[in-house]
Order: sequence, then structure tokens, then C-alpha cells
Amino acid sequence: MKIVIPGGSGQVGTLLARAFHAEGHAVVVLTRHPQPTAWKTFAWDGATPGDWCAQLDGADAVINLAGRSVNCRYHTANRREIMQSRVDSTHAVGLAIAAARQPPRVWLQAGTATIYAHRYESANDEATGILGGDEPNTPDTWRFSIEVARAWERALEEASTPHTRKVILRSAMTMSPDAGGIFATLLGLVRRSLGGRAGDGHQFMSWIHDEDFIRAIRWIIARDDLTGPINLAAPHPVPNADFMRVLRQAAGVSFGLPAPAWLIEIGTRFLRTESELILKSRRVTPTRLLASGFTFHFPTWPEAARDLCCRWSNARSQQARPTRGA
Repeated sequence: MKIVIPGGSGQVGTLLARAFHAEGHAVVVLTRHPQPTAWKTFAWDGATPGDWCAQLDGADAVINLAGRSVNCRYHTANRREIMQSRVDSTHAVGLAIAAARQPPRVWLQAGTATIYAHRYESANDEATGILGGDEPNTPDTWRFSIEVARAWERALEEASTPHTRKVILRSAMTMSPDAGGIFATLLGLVRRSLGGRAGDGHQFMSWIHDEDFIRAIRWIIARDDLTGPINLAAPHPVPNADFMRVLRQAAGVSFGLPAPAWLIEIGTRFLRTESELILKSRRVTPTRLLASGFTFHFPTWPEAARDLCCRWSNARSQQARPTRGA
């Protein structure tokens, strides 16, 4: 297959590009800053049609991951960039697909599980889940995240691509041992004995193991009957306190200092990010994936955490080994 990944130079895009390239597929990553890689990279601006559009002509699948990181403070300039980078890139990909002589068979568009409401009592799936933004006393920054998620999905819906199947990926946190990802950040806190519960620890954390994330993407590409929103999350989300306790056990760390909500608010301001990323309860389940016959290799957090810690430790050991002749 030929697979084009706009915005694919980040962690998740690299996971996919690496996996598909290893399988012998032709991979093209569209990025603002092309770098030498094992797969092909091509320059684009993420906003307007250009020479890059030719890369989509004849492709089997397009996986659009473009969008400015939300790991920042939501001031006016960042809000504008977060919104525009998602909506404009989705609009541009839609125009490129519409103009292709041989349009891609499927377009997988990144979304986010953050679109669902902050809730504890029931899980959110694609059919019965409650979209967020109207919860009582919702912070302004949380409402902004919902606005972005809705606009992102709306841009996909409005794209006129009658010959291309469209799927919105409502993704939870993708857990990978690679440097720079959310798992590495959480494990770093645990290893410094700072990995206790955040806030009251009751907020649910939805996640997906990187192996299952890649397998789910393959599955969706192959299944012509899957369209619309699909939750990419393991079937068993867990409260933050349990999530961190299991991660400490997997990492062999006995203690984790808890962080009350007020301290998280101060800390995230200092780190120039938002407390929503830590304190919002995301209880998401993958009903459509399961109903289609997909099976998870890592459905529960304990087995996933053990595997990820083992792979992280092995990678670190290999990096520490002296090279031949040194």
C-alpha cells in the first residue's frame, strides 16, 4: 500500500510510519520541516493546497495527524494556532482528495477522546457517549478543548470526498516507551517518586498501548464497513490513582508523592501547560472496534504497563552499551 501521513513527524506519526515502512509499504510523511528518514518525507504548509497534493493521488490511505500540540497554555495566540492548525489542515487534505484523479480509498482523520464529557459514573462510547462542553462549572479551558474537537470533526464531515471513506479517530493517550511521549513523562515522574495520584485520583484515564494503536489503524484501513467516529482506547479505562499505582508497581517503585489539585494548577502554570490534561476524567470505551471483531493484545493497564516498562528498560540498556571498537 501507499500510505500518506500529513503531520506525521510527531511521536504517533513516527510510530505509524515506522511500522508501515517495516512491513514494506510506501510511506510518505507530509511535514513543515522534512528530515532524512527511512521513509519519504515531503514539505507542506499544513494549510493550503500545493505540490504536496500529488502525493495523495493514487494513495491507498491518508492518515491526517496534523495539529499544533495542546501541551501549552491556552492564551489567545495559542488558541488560535491550535484551532487553525487542525481545521485548516483538514480542509486542505479534503481539497487535495477531492481534486485527485485517483482518490485514496480511505481517509483517517485524527480527533480526540477529549470531545467526551468529564464524567465518572458511565463510560463514553460512540453511540451513547455524551459530548462535553455543557458540564456544570466547566472551566473555560476545558470548553475550548471541546470547541476544537467539534470543529475538527466538522471540518472532516464538510469535506466533499464521495469516493473516499472517512473515519474520525477519537484517540486516547497512546502509550509508547519512545522518548518524548506521555508514557515516558509519566514514568519519569514515577522514577522520581512523584508518581502519586493527581487531584483526588478519581478521574478516569483512557489509554491505548502503542501496539494496539498500530493494529487498530491497520484494522480500520482494511475494513470498508467502518466509517465515522471510532474510539481508539483500550476497553478498560482506570481511575488516575489506580493507573499510577499500577505504573509504580510495574516500574518497581514503592512510593509516589500525591499532587493535590491546587498544586497541579500552580505546576501547570509554571510548566506552561493546562491542568485539564491531568484532571479531566476521560472514561472512553471502544465499542465500535470491539463490535467489528477487533481484539486487543493489551486490554488492561497492568499487562500494558509491564510491557511498556520492560521495553523502556531494554531500550535504555541498549543505549548504554558501548559500541564495538569503543
